[in-house]
Amino acid sequence: MAVKIRMKGIRGMNEKDLRDRIEQTRTELMKLRVESSKGTLRKESGKLKPLRKNVARLLTRLNEVKNND
Repeated sequence: MAVKIRMKGIRGMNEKDLRDRIEQTRTELMKLRVESSKGTLRKESGKLKPLRKNVARLLTRLNEVKNND
């Protein structure tokens, strides 16, 4: 998944979709962190930063949605 999620796509999501996507992304990030700590992370090492940024983007949009209600 480590592809940058664009804000244009995020803005089209509702609150439930945002929460689900955050959960999926955090799960993937957690798996990669475990592999990294074991030392078995080779090619995927470049995926950590984009995943962290995706979580931040999703959380930002989720807060915007919550604050506008």
